[in-house]
Amino acid sequence: MSASVPSSSTFVVQRNGQPATAEALIPLAFAGHAHFTAMQVRGGRVRGLDLHLARLRFASQTLFGQALPDDTVRAHLRAALAAGPADLSLTATVYSPAGEFTAADAVPEVLVRTGPPSSGPAGPLTLAAIEHERFLPSVKHVGEGAKTQLLRQAAAQGFDDAAFLDRHGRLGEASIWNLAFWDGEAVVWPEAEILVGTTMGIVRRQLERLGVPQRSQVLRMADLPALAGAVVMNSWTPGVAVHRIGDVVLPPAPAFVELLHRAYEAEPLASP
Repeated sequence: MSASVPSSSTFVVQRNGQPATAEALIPLAFAGHAHFTAMQVRGGRVRGLDLHLARLRFASQTLFGQALPDDTVRAHLRAALAAGPADLSLTATVYSPAGEFTAADAVPEVLVRTGPPSSGPAGPLTLAAIEHERFLPSVKHVGEGAKTQLLRQAAAQGFDDAAFLDRHGRLGEASIWNLAFWDGEAVVWPEAEILVGTTMGIVRRQLERLGVPQRSQVLRMADLPALAGAVVMNSWTPGVAVHRIGDVVLPPAPAFVELLHRAYEAEPLASP
């Protein structure tokens, strides 16, 4: 007998800890000046909670010049979790009720949305190599229409997704993913202007704890044939194998993928 799937009624959209009305969402629905973090909740708890809170603080200070207290954000997260099942996906978006195209200051507000849990695609994936540089790359903001367009462009070319090269030819990140590589002995992180993901942060500190070598390195397409494996990672998963980037075929590296998953699972779960 298969496990029951929670109905959509167990998931919520809340503004500042209360059910969100259409009128209250107008400043966000018609604006692109906001930021967010996404997480997987298991058993009502989250890995890397400190990283999610730090991301929201930094992005709010960058976009709005002020940030909500962590306790306020955590209260909004708890309100959403209390309304749903123990396992779910959660996105917390922070925005200004003043809207965009204005220099007015306003205390940021929080929109929390929950949905079914996800573990990402099985892979392996193929990535088109496309030149693109994100605006404010260190902020996980919502103004990302280019990424969707480039993903669709990659799919039209027969790829699963897109990896981005900057103007200097450096690999940085993929559409909604961080990239990580394996040289046979160490994890290699691309050195470029990227968004450091929360899963990336979790994996890096747990790899350090496990004593696994890792380094940051400028990587261009010409460097890829010398590497022994590649993955993408995001809030869904700490590692999905990448079979090809552009014209470069990368070897399967199941031990590398397993190592990343082991490092991620070593991170303790925390309650908001």
